[in-house]
Amino acid sequence: MIRLDAATVLAQWAVGGMVFCWFTTRRRMIGVGYGWLLRGTFLLLGLGSLACAFTIDASPVRDAAMVAFCVATAWALVSSYQRRAAGVSQGEAEHDRRTERVAAMTGIERKVSSGRGPGAEFAPLLDLLPAVPGLVALVAAGFDAGGNTALAVARTVVGALFLGAVTDAMLLGHWYLVQPGLPRRLLNEMVDALGWLWPVEVAVLLLPTGMVSVLNGTVSDGWNGTLGWFWVACAVSTIVLVFVTKAALKERQYSAVMAATGLLYLAILTAFGTDLVARAVLAG
Repeated sequence: MIRLDAATVLAQWAVGGMVFCWFTTRRRMIGVGYGWLLRGTFLLLGLGSLACAFTIDASPVRDAAMVAFCVATAWALVSSYQRRAAGVSQGEAEHDRRTERVAAMTGIERKVSSGRGPGAEFAPLLDLLPAVPGLVALVAAGFDAGGNTALAVARTVVGALFLGAVTDAMLLGHWYLVQPGLPRRLLNEMVDALGWLWPVEVAVLLLPTGMVSVLNGTVSDGWNGTLGWFWVACAVSTIVLVFVTKAALKERQYSAVMAATGLLYLAILTAFGTDLVARAVLAG
């Protein structure tokens, strides 16, 4: 039906992560360190994909595209470091607005930011650049997966976005510890994106031959249907966690963000179960 290999899974994770890195950095509000964290993480995952490919299961087009992905990600990382002095314009503007508001309410004067440093600000579009060769890698992996080619490509691409969204949402939630004044709408946007991707992810995994065949016994999971129902539990738990996270973020206390981050920890486990359990069973 489909083939599952470690190189493709790591490629999905890396490419999806960089897409949603851009999704957040495009706002120019989050500190430069967040971009370094994500670019470095997904660069390592991309290199891990290449290591698996070269030692276990090579795919020439996918692997060549992943080399280009790693080069583009490294370029974005180096560029952001070189332009770190310029800061992030909208983040500094938001800091100044909050500072002036506190001063007006309390009468206590506080220093606003000293302004941008020399040089041009990092261009967030560089975070999206790796997605171009990344998409080529994912499509090639879909073609190599076997079975219905269009469905295999859809599962590979959608799965990449799904895994990238849940991973970046969790990492973004942690970043509020570093940058406490960050507006919650950035995290809300990430959780919304995960919520919109969930039905698409589940749909492509249900399409025949898919998890419906596992649930009705047409395709054996090797565990008398246990893995099929485990997949259902993962899928349902993921969307429940999305709604609970959104509810937590409506609370005014700062601790609500940390509660949301904890929920997203759980969502990573259930989201990976949703994607990988289904593909592992269907690969069997």
